[in-house]
Amino acid sequence: MSNYSQHQQTASAGLSEAATQPLRKVSLDQPVRSKPDLVCFSHLRWDWVYQRPQHLLKRAAADRRVFFIEEPIFDNGSMRLDARESDTGVHVVTPNLPGGLNSHVAATAVLSEMLQRFFRDNNLDEYVLWYYTPMALEFTRHLKPVAVIYDCMDELSAFKGAPEALRFHERELMKMADVVFTGGHSLFEAKRDKHPFVHAMPSSIDRQHFMQARARMEDPEDQKRIAHPRLGFFGVIDERFDTALIDAVAAARPQWQFVMLGPVTKIDPALLPQRLNIHYLGSKKYEELPRYIAGWDVALLPFAINEATRYISPTKTPEYLAAGKPVVSTPITDVVRPYGQLDLVRIAGTPDEFIAAIEDSLKPDATNKEWLERVDQFLAQTSWDQTWATMCELIERATEKKRKPNVVAGPRATAADSVAATNAA
Repeated sequence: MSNYSQHQQTASAGLSEAATQPLRKVSLDQPVRSKPDLVCFSHLRWDWVYQRPQHLLKRAAADRRVFFIEEPIFDNGSMRLDARESDTGVHVVTPNLPGGLNSHVAATAVLSEMLQRFFRDNNLDEYVLWYYTPMALEFTRHLKPVAVIYDCMDELSAFKGAPEALRFHERELMKMADVVFTGGHSLFEAKRDKHPFVHAMPSSIDRQHFMQARARMEDPEDQKRIAHPRLGFFGVIDERFDTALIDAVAAARPQWQFVMLGPVTKIDPALLPQRLNIHYLGSKKYEELPRYIAGWDVALLPFAINEATRYISPTKTPEYLAAGKPVVSTPITDVVRPYGQLDLVRIAGTPDEFIAAIEDSLKPDATNKEWLERVDQFLAQTSWDQTWATMCELIERATEKKRKPNVVAGPRATAADSVAATNAA
């Protein structure tokens, strides 16, 4: 997910030179609003991988203006803010800074000034700040929101390339935030004592979208010539991906075909296992995923067990299950609890165990009626709509508390409380 060096480039000029560049005024339509605008700061690009931010902010945009502020791009163009409205109604804003701006202090000052003008030009006077990256505090401290939300979807400080200052800024953000959400239960357990209002809000499921894969669907062109059995994965391929595991299993079972979908980042693609039965098909659009999954025999969660995966809660777990596919996963805590414990997902820690689990999953009765009924019963307890409705209510309580200090923001959530509204994903 997070790659803090992904979008940065070396620069060589100072603030005085860059600050003389003209700022293009961005004008967006001003709808009638009954709720404060929501301004999100993210380390992820909006068009990179469709995941938690897109699901939540798309729903937020149904009744308010939503601005998704990306990390800056450093190039040879002029200093400007590029703004566009996505097909979800979210306004995506990308700062562009001159490639010669190499001073971190200068870049931070320029970003701060750009945002101040952007807020003024677009009548952003009552707004909630929503942070995915604590690093954005460096250029947003001057803003005056009606509430501050920290949606902690990952333990970013454990990821490859994370800035040294990230832990410091997260502590600062925890002090500023009115509400903190976590993307999984293990992450909730790690953060619950760091803020009075931490709520476990595991990523959820768009059931109808992935249930399309249960029907017969035409194979995508780049998958149709791949033989069966097919073992599939979609997601970001980075330091969390267990390349050694996939290599060992693919070598031991050359008749099995491994279909890998998603961008490769933070690791050298040349270091990925290269075998005739491993197929890297690249990134796919969210809308395309059911067609690919429909042609798989088993879905995989081949995550390495390391610091970067200690608190992850893969959104693809319920998505695979909604597609009706048997799932084999390494022992990731938020997959073991509850999916492994409920016998919905097979858990395997070694190559031999992974092979045995896949062999069990390939048996004709692996996705029998009883198993599928238990899957559907489990998935019926949650949806992105339910997750957003719960989060929205907590945000509104926090906003009211800021306006009227005697309003109770709500009790600290527990992991058990959160299961009732949304299950670990």
